[in-house]
Amino acid sequence: MKKTTSAIYISGLLAFFAGAAQAAEDVGSRNLAAACAACHGTNGHAVTGMSALAGMDKAYMVKTMQEFKTGKRPATVMHQLAKGYSDDQIGQIAEFFAKQQK
Repeated sequence: MKKTTSAIYISGLLAFFAGAAQAAEDVGSRNLAAACAACHGTNGHAVTGMSALAGMDKAYMVKTMQEFKTGKRPATVMHQLAKGYSDDQIGQIAEFFAKQQK
């Protein structure tokens, strides 16, 4: 009985810490994505005349951001902004927006 109780307790702790780590990652991604709000709206819900990022496919967004970063895709501001993010950060931002409802 003690082994079963210990196993349940350890499983519960692991689930708690995994959930806490996921929550911290989500907050970090949300904070990175917040910089996009001035032009693309809160959580990617764009105002008129701007591209909506909410619900955008992650792979497409990563590709687009990489194109801005390298200068392959022309832009007035995005090429400068994209250069400020690491590849990992671009992936986090893209994942955050992919999870948002359109």
